[in-house]
Amino acid sequence: MAAAERPAATPEATVVLAVVADPMRWRILTLLADAELCTTHLQGLLVAKQTLISHHLKVLRDAGLVLTAPCGRFTYYRLRPGALDEPAEALTRVAAASHTAVTRRPC
Repeated sequence: MAAAERPAATPEATVVLAVVADPMRWRILTLLADAELCTTHLQGLLVAKQTLISHHLKVLRDAGLVLTAPCGRFTYYRLRPGALDEPAEALTRVAAASHTAVTRRPC
């Protein structure tokens, strides 16, 4: 399939990819893939300051990647179902294309 025929990533998917490109946010997402966690859990697992973790959680919330659930004086975080599906599909298309022979366009 020619590049012009491949569907491009949507602007939303591009924003999500930019958000998850940050190493700390990626680490938070990988931890949330295994369990619902509160900031205190994340602080211990990431060995990072609470303010830094809270900042990254806000970015992830604003991007629609995580959901919150209040529990007493704590807030638990979990991945929003389906939030990473579209960016994953866009990356899969690019990864698949990298395994196919392409022609060189003349300048």
